[in-house]
Amino acid sequence: MIAYLVLVHRFPEQFKRLFKAIHDPANHYLIHVDKNSGPELEADIRGFLAAYPNADVLESKTALWGGYSLVDAELRGMARLLEMGRDWEVFINLSGQDFPLKTQKFIKTFLARRRGQEFIKASDQQQVRPDTMPRVRKYVFELRDRIVRTILSRRFLPGAKPYIGNQWMMVSRRFCEFVCHDRRADRYKAFYRNTFIADEGFFQTVMMNTAEHGVVVQDDMRMIDWIPDGDIKLRPRTYGMQDAAALIASPDLFARKFDAGVDAGILDILESHLAAQDIANPEIGPAPRREVEPVLAAV
Repeated sequence: MIAYLVLVHRFPEQFKRLFKAIHDPANHYLIHVDKNSGPELEADIRGFLAAYPNADVLESKTALWGGYSLVDAELRGMARLLEMGRDWEVFINLSGQDFPLKTQKFIKTFLARRRGQEFIKASDQQQVRPDTMPRVRKYVFELRDRIVRTILSRRFLPGAKPYIGNQWMMVSRRFCEFVCHDRRADRYKAFYRNTFIADEGFFQTVMMNTAEHGVVVQDDMRMIDWIPDGDIKLRPRTYGMQDAAALIASPDLFARKFDAGVDAGILDILESHLAAQDIANPEIGPAPRREVEPVLAAV
């Protein structure tokens, strides 16, 4: 059984298509609507979810790009999902602009065959992306609707090593329980609260510096085409109908991102693809690309 957390800040109709594509009565679903999106969006989503007893809406708070508030939303979502059911084994986070490439049956079988593994990209930040080290060294804080970046520097956590990846993951209940409720995770929360783009490093750093998790698979099973975008450096390209063949052939479980206002046809194609998978009931595909045991730092 799977526990899904979906972060939404716009496009309610597109979210509804995503939800229907990932819905399974045996799973648990929790939706967080960015408070900045306004009460109308949350009311719309609450009304839609009223028909699904295994879905709920997390208390709406501001989720600011680059801020720790995104990590906070993930942690609050994990904690609430742990309360919602004792029977799920894997936590998956999505955004409202993601879409599955495989059916729930396929995904559940895939995960059952790899029980206890952690699907998250985690690289040694100092070695692989040294240019991002100012994110953790420079003291920042959130002030209402913006990130305040200061000139104050600080050393990283004693006895720990910083890791980086992105915000997408499929991780075990064991890890969720640890990062949400174990006091050994508190120092990482306290430190990352004042870092920039914390959601791309916090969970990786906690996992790779502690032992409460399974084998780390260096793959989040997401198809994302990262392209340059000015000061942001990279952003996910919006997929369209021209990408249909590549999306359908992908070994990944999910893809991002999509914008029905730009190209709704690609979602039509993927919905038909999922329906065909349900009818064909294909065998589960190849194993993830790479598996590694994490290097644990002293804590």
